[in-house]
Amino acid sequence: MRKILEDLERELRVGQSLAYTALVETRGSTPQKAGATMLVYPDGSQSGTLGGGCVEAEVKRRALRLVDSGQAELMTFQLDDNYGWDDGLICGGRMKMLIDPIRPGDDLTYYETLNRHIRGGSACTEAIVIDAEKAGGGTEGDRFLLDATGTILATRARSAAPTLLASTLRPIQQRPRPYVDQGISFIPFLERCRLLIVGAGHVGQKVAELATQVDFDVWVVDDREEYANDRRFPSASRLVVGSIDTALSGLEIDNRTYCLIVTRGHNHDEEALYHLAETPAAYVGMIGSRRKIKLIFNDLLAEGISSQALERVHAPLGVDIGSQTVAEISISIVAELIAHRNLGGIPAQYQRPSLLETAPGAKTQA
Repeated sequence: MRKILEDLERELRVGQSLAYTALVETRGSTPQKAGATMLVYPDGSQSGTLGGGCVEAEVKRRALRLVDSGQAELMTFQLDDNYGWDDGLICGGRMKMLIDPIRPGDDLTYYETLNRHIRGGSACTEAIVIDAEKAGGGTEGDRFLLDATGTILATRARSAAPTLLASTLRPIQQRPRPYVDQGISFIPFLERCRLLIVGAGHVGQKVAELATQVDFDVWVVDDREEYANDRRFPSASRLVVGSIDTALSGLEIDNRTYCLIVTRGHNHDEEALYHLAETPAAYVGMIGSRRKIKLIFNDLLAEGISSQALERVHAPLGVDIGSQTVAEISISIVAELIAHRNLGGIPAQYQRPSLLETAPGAKTQA
């Protein structure tokens, strides 16, 4: 979505007309799910995808006509013989699309507000009226942007907000997926969580690449500038080069920060965990062998770190998929991060017992 909004902003700066299109409802089997977006340019080119060649081609044709009138419209596609034979999309599902043409001189407050929130990583929800009668008012195609509390931030609408808007909005804190309720399509844009990677080696580098793709805001800490640099971490929003002790002592870590310890050695891992274990971080994970983890836990208990803090450390970390290579290890780690973020914790079938229980002296320190 960020890329779509960046492309939109760029085109609008030069006075270009275009159409913003979005998949706002799906039923059954479809090649894309609600929330997919696409920009259609006057020459017929596009940015983004709604899934499916025949469907996209029809949306493009209609979008180019609507740019002339400036009127938003909803289109519904049934994926049967009419749409999909050539593309293999006969899957019986249904897709409803919003087409919103934008022309020079239009009020762009709605898109500017949406872009600002998504860039900043703030949570918000887009509500689109797709059945005015069920929604208790509004006009089909009307759009309302709401913040995490349900307050309307901006509108792109021809009517007042439907009466059922507030009662059908699900708390964004529950990280809901796109859904439809009482004739209103809700597209949540979830709060972006920060991923602090301590250690800029091969695993840290690959995790950063993957985590950025699944919408983590990546920070990297390492004491080696030849490793922690823009060339190796082009997607990181912040690079901190300095001793682990100094770097971590000055960083703000809150309850939406995920912390990953993947340094090059035992001593650095222990130093990092010393600083991170008792923070309010949502997640603290450390790579390493079972023996190393037990030794580090035991050392930190002796240094006064509480057993309660160490019990919540994910170590060894990553979903157990038999990982061997750097890429496989990184995939297993990011999978665990996604599960924790999206589900509010690691599912029981993927949880590992804490090694603190078998660390010498752990019971006496509890």
